[in-house]
Amino acid sequence: MASTFSNHCGFTATVTTQKCDDLGVQQKTTRMNEKTANPNSFNWRLPSFAALFAFVVFFSIAVCQADTGLFLYLFLVGPILVAISITLLAYTAIGKGRSKRLALLSALATFWVVSTIFFVFDIKHQSAIRTPARWLLWSHNYKDRVLAQSASANGELKHVEWDGWGWGGEDTTEFLVFDPTDSLSAAARSHLPGKFDGIPCEVPRVNRLESHWYTVVFYTNQGWGECK
Repeated sequence: MASTFSNHCGFTATVTTQKCDDLGVQQKTTRMNEKTANPNSFNWRLPSFAALFAFVVFFSIAVCQADTGLFLYLFLVGPILVAISITLLAYTAIGKGRSKRLALLSALATFWVVSTIFFVFDIKHQSAIRTPARWLLWSHNYKDRVLAQSASANGELKHVEWDGWGWGGEDTTEFLVFDPTDSLSAAARSHLPGKFDGIPCEVPRVNRLESHWYTVVFYTNQGWGECK
């Protein structure tokens, strides 16, 4: 800031005074002081990362077959999650820093909640996430396998095993079927069981993936050509 004055001899001088503070520096300093004064402020980054990580783990398992996914949940993800939980609980019990302990506990709780929601939803609605995810990633490979088959002499549709689940000898199989005429489209829309052309057995459910491609679920302990 500049100031101008005159002395008694008529000499005029200009004196420049330095600015006392810079607004930007002052604001930055204020924010740093606030953070220093409040070291226990909650950090949302860890819970957010835990939720994202839970989704990545679930999606990675979802692209596997149902039996494989269940095995990974029960005998890999489950035990690892329990071990990590015990370790974090022990650390938070003896560790220092309230905000850090709170963030770790929140991240742990978030991972448990998100993982449990995904697991239960996948068990109750297996085709809602698993089938689209697997089709998105593996459709090209499955299409090549099906289309490489020779035409059936009895008019059955080309097919390959797509998924399967079961326990204790009660196994259910789902097949990927290529239907060049889309004759199964009505069955896919109705979601009703029935005996359909090109499929040897009566089946409970047909789902459409895209034009000419369908998944067909067989009754438990039945397979292609093993009708009861």
